[in-house]
Amino acid sequence: MDERIALNPNKLVQYLDKPAEDFTKKDIIRFIEGNDIRMLNFRYIGGDGRLKTLNFVINSKAHLEHILSTGERVDGSSLFSYIDATSSDLYVVPRYKTAFVNPFTTYPTLDLLCSYYTREGKPMENSPENIIKKAHNVLKERTGFTLEALGELEYYLYSELDSIYPIIQQKGYHESHPFSKWEVVRKEAMKHISEMGGQIKYGHAEVGNIIQADKEWVQHEIEFLPCPVEDAADQLAVAKWVVREVAYKYNLEVSFAPKIIVGHAGSGLHIHTRLVKDGQNMMVDNNGLSDTAKKMIAGLLKFAPSLTAFGNTVPTSFLRLVPHQEAPTRICWGDRNRSVLVRVPLGWLGVDNMIKDANPKETDEIKKAMNSQTVELRSPDGSANIHQLLAGFTVAALHGLEDPDSLKKAADLYVSADASKCCDLKNLPASCYEAAEMLLKDREYYQKDGVFPAGMIDKLAKDLMAHNDKDLSEKLFGQADALLELVRKYIHCG
Repeated sequence: MDERIALNPNKLVQYLDKPAEDFTKKDIIRFIEGNDIRMLNFRYIGGDGRLKTLNFVINSKAHLEHILSTGERVDGSSLFSYIDATSSDLYVVPRYKTAFVNPFTTYPTLDLLCSYYTREGKPMENSPENIIKKAHNVLKERTGFTLEALGELEYYLYSELDSIYPIIQQKGYHESHPFSKWEVVRKEAMKHISEMGGQIKYGHAEVGNIIQADKEWVQHEIEFLPCPVEDAADQLAVAKWVVREVAYKYNLEVSFAPKIIVGHAGSGLHIHTRLVKDGQNMMVDNNGLSDTAKKMIAGLLKFAPSLTAFGNTVPTSFLRLVPHQEAPTRICWGDRNRSVLVRVPLGWLGVDNMIKDANPKETDEIKKAMNSQTVELRSPDGSANIHQLLAGFTVAALHGLEDPDSLKKAADLYVSADASKCCDLKNLPASCYEAAEMLLKDREYYQKDGVFPAGMIDKLAKDLMAHNDKDLSEKLFGQADALLELVRKYIHCG
């Protein structure tokens, strides 16, 4: 049996007995007919990075065939602020491999993610899914590598203070219920995400426990498995929607905001990546971390200041990026070092003996899987426009791979100590305004090869500067009420 099918929780994969990437229109119709599906939803990413919805009642098989073959038209000017209302019609066309059963509807419903197309039937130049597709295609064509990514989705849940087994502030890391609250929400969200096709690695309670009078915020994380960078972006957008839906069911407020309370752990959106070729992880070689990995790291460090324009889009992003809270401020990299911007985590190199040591009676030969080594960018947070961020990440990676000086730059920026104490390193931007300045400075690289349209860069920079948050930390220092108001303003960003 195909290993992509065995134990796969995706309901369509199990029913159709084929991997999602092989789905056809006939497969979708067969599933709908065989499972009494009554409604269809089109899903697509708006300019704000959130998942949008168009509902269809299935009137007949002919109607279903038509919807799945042609898509539907939508008002682009209401979805993207840079589209003029005088010529705003767009097509949304479903991608069959993304189909999933919606677990939140009253009637049996199938959802599909869509791509945007223009009136000429061409991919919309600056749509979220097309930007990341263009960036990845350029990297694949020029290097032969596929870029895989995964996100660590951190979030807080807000509820009444539980007096039984009270939480301990800042001590929630990997805690178990009942000492950690709302594990049920995390597990239910993970179940739904996996059945929708999301590739989940694990979930756990995170560090952040915050007590406010008779209320509490508890922090959780869901981490994914590596997959092609376009799919990684889609599954993060879907996952945020799912977490919000499950939390709403339990009458809870959920936030992916970078900061909930100043002085307490913020929520990041750490991004792990690896380059793959012919089924091999190119981040390692016989000597450990490969030169390919180091070149990519150099590219990420070069573009780190401007990448904040995609990955840290609200003023409270820069209340999280402060020293001594496991959030990076200096531009550098290191091994297993949580103070650096780009971290090289443990990658199971040279440790094949562990499972036999833990299980002396085990006799089966351990099956060799692709090496798990990744590199992790630690600056982004939940305010990120994930498709733009991962497209920018891909541009940065390609630059590092092609820059002849990358290995020297990587060597110069390696740190083994606490990065916040290394005064000779450059800093990340300290505000949305500074991030916009860095984006405009690097715009030629992002616009190269037609990946990011010039108008999108202009609009993003304008929106970031409109926050008027330059020197905001200094201005608000000691003003608790003003800080609280600012945090509350962006509590539901992303």
